[in-house]
Amino acid sequence: MPTPRPFPFSFPSLAAALLAVIVAASPAFAAAPPKSEVVDLNAPVSYWKQIRPVFQANCQGCHQPSKNKGGYVMTDFTRLLAGGDSGDKAVVPHLPAKSSLVTAITLFEGEADMPKGKPPLTEPEVTLIAKWIAEGAVDDTPKNAVQHIDADHPPVYQRSPAITSLDFSPDGKLLAVAGFHEVLLHHADGSGLVARLVGLSERIESVRFSPDGTRLAVAGGLPARMGEVQIWDVVKRTLVVSVPVGFDTVYGVSWSPDGKRIAFGCPDNNLRAIDAATGEAVLQQGSHSDWVLGTIFNQDGSHLISVGRDMSTKLTEVETQRFVDNISSITPGALRGGLHAIARRPGRDEVLIGGADGVPQLYQIFRQTKRRIGDNANLLRKFPAMEGRIFAVDYSRDGKLVAAASSFNGRGAVHLYTGEFDSKIPDVLLKAYADKVATAYSKEEKAEIERFTTAEVKLLASAKFTGGIYALAFSPDGRHLAAAGEDGHVRLITTTDGTVAKDFIPVPLARTKLTQRE
Repeated sequence: MPTPRPFPFSFPSLAAALLAVIVAASPAFAAAPPKSEVVDLNAPVSYWKQIRPVFQANCQGCHQPSKNKGGYVMTDFTRLLAGGDSGDKAVVPHLPAKSSLVTAITLFEGEADMPKGKPPLTEPEVTLIAKWIAEGAVDDTPKNAVQHIDADHPPVYQRSPAITSLDFSPDGKLLAVAGFHEVLLHHADGSGLVARLVGLSERIESVRFSPDGTRLAVAGGLPARMGEVQIWDVVKRTLVVSVPVGFDTVYGVSWSPDGKRIAFGCPDNNLRAIDAATGEAVLQQGSHSDWVLGTIFNQDGSHLISVGRDMSTKLTEVETQRFVDNISSITPGALRGGLHAIARRPGRDEVLIGGADGVPQLYQIFRQTKRRIGDNANLLRKFPAMEGRIFAVDYSRDGKLVAAASSFNGRGAVHLYTGEFDSKIPDVLLKAYADKVATAYSKEEKAEIERFTTAEVKLLASAKFTGGIYALAFSPDGRHLAAAGEDGHVRLITTTDGTVAKDFIPVPLARTKLTQRE
């Protein structure tokens, strides 16, 4: 903590300042707080309801067990009071003027020492924290909300949790598996656990290695409380960036091809991107009308493609943050239900999508004809339908194979399809798309659309499982496909015939009395 400066305001002025609205969110990703969190300004300040959300949104990204800048941890109440390496008491109950935390977050000559490199807390937020300290810095955290999970106290599993995301490292040596409060790094062949990356987020929704494999991006959060994007140094196993976002978990993390930006989707209907080195917000785009669940950059990183629960695939220009186009058709019936998954075809500006209607579809990113009402002019291929809802899609690195995973009524499936074909749209269709609205297509033109979008497409293999499958990833050499989901198992599927070569539980299970007797 920094050396205390003179206390910046007289304490009698605190009550008046509390009439301002306290917004417990990062200024970079501001959003309205939950309506249920209505604060009685005449009541004592609540650490759990009022103070903790401010720290969570602005401070805990840099001051948590996985990333304790200055030796200061703010996620544990005892350590929050104690302070960091400087030896100064961060919080002295009843004495805000002697609490170095208050000094650090207070503006002095237009600047504040904390949060480092971010916009300072607002005056009402600082005032609220000072009032809480003056009232005795009481910890009113509910007993059932206390958790002690960090690298020294990793999660203890009685059974394997549902797995929401998987990714192979580019060199093919590691497989990242989403767990509870952590990402588990395994040897890619399933032979054993390499490391556990335990962070602040309980729920891990998406994991992706950087293009060079040196970093791992993680999207998740604390459900109904906070979203978070984490960036880990894979070699050192250390958390290098943590960015709190909004009031709920975030989804669909992806890297720009140069590894400089990270995109993700939010349940406030926004597509966002950050600088991968600093965590600074670089893009926010709100053209979706429902949750954004998947993101991917195009080949050169100039555009972002996103899918969401609003049944749309949207194109955004990164530099200008401008919404460009709906890639897939928004005509009723063209897509039936929300979209959950997206992957880019290697070497091409084409995206594979999947969602509620169970039909994997491939679209060109950039339109060749003017948009017309009701058209679906970017559609290149429709793959044979799956039973249920698609939760994951992927393309092999060589572009030869397509995979999709689904869930339906307590069972899951993985399909492998051909991925190689000529995706040039025939001139006759380009003319139809350019000259007519969709309702005016002739019978022959409709037949040509169907012939083209199903040409050379073939189901090569399928595998069925008990429990839905939510995550897929091709190994870099294309020989195996990792699949996981509801039952907590990871399967390595041989891509030549769809058989399971390896089946393992990725989390260490606690030994119960039953297993000890066995």
